Amino acid sequence: MNSSTSTLPVRIFLPSNDSSSNFRPKANFKCQQKIVFSRTKWRCSAGDQPQQKPQQQQQRQSKKNTKQSEVEKGIDPVGFLTKLDISHKPFAQFLRERYKLLKDLKDVIFKRYMNLRDIASGFELLGMHRHVQHRVDYMEWAPGARYCSVVGDFNGWSPTENCAREGHFGHDDYGYWFIILEDKLRDGEEPDEFYFQQYNYVDDYDKGDNGVTVEELFKKANDDYWEPGEDRYIKSRFEIAAKLYEQIFGPNGPQTEDELEEIPDAETRYKAWKEQHKDDPPSNLPCYDVIDDGKEYDIYNIVNDPVSRAKFRAKKPPLPYWLESRKGRKAWLKKYAPAIPHGSKYRVYFNTPAGPLERVPAWAPYVIPDADGNQAFAIHWEPPPEHAYKWKHRHPEVPKSLRIYECHVGISGLEPKIASFNEFTDKVLPHVKEAGYNVIQLIGLVEHKDYFTVGYRATNLYAVSSRYGTPDDFKRLVDEAHGLGLLVFLDIVHSYSAADEMVGLSLFDGSNDCFFHAGKRGHHKFWGTRMFKYGDVDVLHFLLSNLNWWVVEYHIDGFQFHSLSSMIYTHNGFASFTGDMEEYCNQYVDKDALMYLILANEILHALHPNIITVAEDATLYPGLCEPTSQGGLGFDYFVNLSASEMWSSLLENVPDHDWNMSKIVSTLQGNRHSADKMLLYAENHNQSISGGRSFAEILLGETRENASDGKASMLRGCSLHKMIRLISFTIGGHAYLNFMGNEFGHPKRVEFPMPSNNFSLSLANRRWDLLETRVHQELYSFDKDMMNIDEKDRILSRGLPNIHHVNDTTMVISYSRGPLLFIFNFHPTTSYERYSVGVEEAGEYRVMLNSDEKKYGGQALIGQDQYIQRTISKRMDGLRNCLEVPLPSRSAQVYKLTRILRI
Repeated sequence: MNSSTSTLPVRIFLPSNDSSSNFRPKANFKCQQKIVFSRTKWRCSAGDQPQQKPQQQQQRQSKKNTKQSEVEKGIDPVGFLTKLDISHKPFAQFLRERYKLLKDLKDVIFKRYMNLRDIASGFELLGMHRHVQHRVDYMEWAPGARYCSVVGDFNGWSPTENCAREGHFGHDDYGYWFIILEDKLRDGEEPDEFYFQQYNYVDDYDKGDNGVTVEELFKKANDDYWEPGEDRYIKSRFEIAAKLYEQIFGPNGPQTEDELEEIPDAETRYKAWKEQHKDDPPSNLPCYDVIDDGKEYDIYNIVNDPVSRAKFRAKKPPLPYWLESRKGRKAWLKKYAPAIPHGSKYRVYFNTPAGPLERVPAWAPYVIPDADGNQAFAIHWEPPPEHAYKWKHRHPEVPKSLRIYECHVGISGLEPKIASFNEFTDKVLPHVKEAGYNVIQLIGLVEHKDYFTVGYRATNLYAVSSRYGTPDDFKRLVDEAHGLGLLVFLDIVHSYSAADEMVGLSLFDGSNDCFFHAGKRGHHKFWGTRMFKYGDVDVLHFLLSNLNWWVVEYHIDGFQFHSLSSMIYTHNGFASFTGDMEEYCNQYVDKDALMYLILANEILHALHPNIITVAEDATLYPGLCEPTSQGGLGFDYFVNLSASEMWSSLLENVPDHDWNMSKIVSTLQGNRHSADKMLLYAENHNQSISGGRSFAEILLGETRENASDGKASMLRGCSLHKMIRLISFTIGGHAYLNFMGNEFGHPKRVEFPMPSNNFSLSLANRRWDLLETRVHQELYSFDKDMMNIDEKDRILSRGLPNIHHVNDTTMVISYSRGPLLFIFNFHPTTSYERYSVGVEEAGEYRVMLNSDEKKYGGQALIGQDQYIQRTISKRMDGLRNCLEVPLPSRSAQVYKLTRILRI
């Protein structure tokens, strides 16, 4: 962790196109009023007309003005409903109420924080931070505690040596404790004479060790900066007033108002003073004079000489002298020993109404979870500057299409052991780059106690898992990924947290409502985890700062928000959803959680414009990827979870002949309103969480290549494996995801060590050696060429595909996207010599990718002479031209228009 001070950070006000962000309350200012002429027609009638009461009329006008003001700002709480032509009054009312609550929440935030950046920058103050004045500052939030101290091996685990007490130095009204750990003077060294003496601990910079004393620097600053008489402190704020009084009235001037005579005007007093000093040398006179040509306003005009004016304007605060007085790291090491050395073990100690507690600090960046019966502890991470990691590469440019390679560092090795960050960096990153992906997404990275939870029961949200290495090891991983042109996403879990009390946040300060809800609402109904209290400002401070921390400290490029349905609904998403809009705005919806997601997206995109956020929500909450100013939640992408479930169900439960092409297409298309924002995958990390089998294990099983039935089964498995990936890759939005190893058909499921398997690691790895075998090399080659097509022809970044041919009888699907034509024949036995599909553009089409080629493990039933097909002038599938192509069973072809024919 970078060293920093406990002083207040510089306030940076960020411009935002979305005025709903309100990064700082703006002062009222006058503007030109517009005169609006009403179009209401006046009617005259002798009959009695019902007249509105003045109060009702005023309220209606107020609402109208408020709505008009919001529209003028570009804010419409129900804007996306109008855009998508959704008419549902209860949900529209829910959005308006949520917007009002969000405004109220921001008002509460602005009472404590200068802007929204501050509420997302808590890591700059909380936790351990080095201060420039030879000390370390520690801050922690624990409102339920009565006493707080830092204990560790550096102070013999003493609960009294480094402490703060309620009402005494370090406890504010919000429950934030502040402790100072003074660096220790070495034997024979004397404390500094000046309390403000600073030591530059971080940089290898020893300008202050040049032998110049502080007294000499002060004298030099006085001589170069101050004017005579200014180089001393004023002892009292009344000193200047007393001197002026003495100059006007003399040493024995009047003491009461009754004794006060009439005071001459300023002009008379100035002329008298000038006459009195007319014989003084010029050096004693001021460098200015008053112009008086007899005009009324001349007495206020001041003139000075150019030399004095230039000298005054050239004056700068004497900061260089202060910087020169700062001692360098060499002097620091000579004089001081760190209060808490790098690598020290520590915990935070609380005295609570329930008794004394020791906890792992909530903001600790490096934590060793409890193992072998030992209690968990944090490690102070402050490596010397010469050993601290230094970044080499910048963030890559954000691509228009995302080809995401999802990884788990621990299972990324070939051997049955927990792999490290360094092993992943050296072995897996080059493979990802070669395979043609442009993003890696890391799961299970945040510190967690139990390895078998895959990291989804996070205990310490600011710490990378110590199982894989140090924080600097992870920085190297991210840096090397950026050097290869890969973005790095983090699968973040803010929808729940581990219930462990010894290493996690549960009962952190002895109370039940510190970070989480009290009672049943604070516990997940089925997973045994804790649920955050999103409506609490301090919890928002913790979670929003956590998102910003990963970007600032580790240069993360994006986040996938895991399992939003667990946090959006009080039933944690475990309810039957029919798709009725009422289910998204009833009493089971947590508005606080929705407002947290809105704030998270607004702040992340304002602080880091290139950040990418992905929503994983099984219920597809309306407006996931709509702008927050239009009533949406502000995500960049959403995950279509139903696609993977559909493929798994078809492979395990439905015979090949009964696959329904229309259902496949409709499921893969998902929500057509925002299909361009959809992230699609055939299979992801779910197999590692639920213990399910990979598609390759389902399709290939234990077949043997030397048996006739085994060859047929192998051919079927490889064919469907390629086709499922190709259609999932090309029919969706601008993003696609693949789980590590599945691109080459990893044949085994993922099973983390747990009591049921005697803590075996045999299935918690990746069989990279299979890339040397024929079948897996063929599957990998197809996946690699599939990625290369997007790299060359920008398939994903184009508009949505035009799906013009879906035939449930022939089991053929055809669609076009850009210059490419995709044709799939899912029929298990029937091949077609000349199958007709429609195309819009007349010309020659060439096969760019054929899943049935020999190099991909196919039978090569299409000859090379058939790779170029010419259209015929015949309407088909509602399009102007027709293409007759050979379609072997269980195969897919990608055609590209290479020559346009003009008719």
